[in-house]
Amino acid sequence: MEIAMIFDLDGTLLDTLQDLHDAVNYALAQFGYPARTLEEVRQFVGEGAGKLMERAVPEGADPEPVLSCFRTYYAAHTQVKTRPYPGIPEALEALGKKYPLAVVSNKPDEAVKILGKAYFPSLYARGEAPDCPRKPNAAMVHKTMEALGVQGCIYIGDSQVDVQTAKNAGVPCLSVTWGFRDLDCLRSAGATHFCHTPENLPRMLETMKEEYYGQ
Repeated sequence: MEIAMIFDLDGTLLDTLQDLHDAVNYALAQFGYPARTLEEVRQFVGEGAGKLMERAVPEGADPEPVLSCFRTYYAAHTQVKTRPYPGIPEALEALGKKYPLAVVSNKPDEAVKILGKAYFPSLYARGEAPDCPRKPNAAMVHKTMEALGVQGCIYIGDSQVDVQTAKNAGVPCLSVTWGFRDLDCLRSAGATHFCHTPENLPRMLETMKEEYYGQ
């Protein structure tokens, strides 16, 4: 059985928080709304741009025009401060020698493909689109497995949404702890396997592959 390693993007492979924070506050400022802190935006992300802006605007405000502004600004500023987490490129290089690799994200598909092409050009990348609802819906994972031609996968992410996504997709999940959610949040969501440094990803994923899928 061929197995793929499918990764979340924000908080897992890329530290996108600063660029997201800047885009949120740019959009809010255009409508005269107060800015949000970096820590607030950290807690708002993970369920797509729509949910992000619903949480960012003041209570009772219509998020739709602010969301439109956010999408336009962010699409043009995805790579200002965004960087792979240290150790991620090396981990992906090692894993790519043995497994098909892919990225699935709740970002808009356009932004996912821009970032994927810039930082991980050899990886299949998919984001939220009309034909592919956002996580924790399992469609993104299943469509990616189909595109890669694999029968199984391990899903790697940094949030409670990723834990639920893997559960909905019927695949094992490895939760990373360097991202946007802390260990307590992940444990509360039902996470059971944790990776604390990118350097440990290849070893841990190999162990999980043997545990769930055999040699």
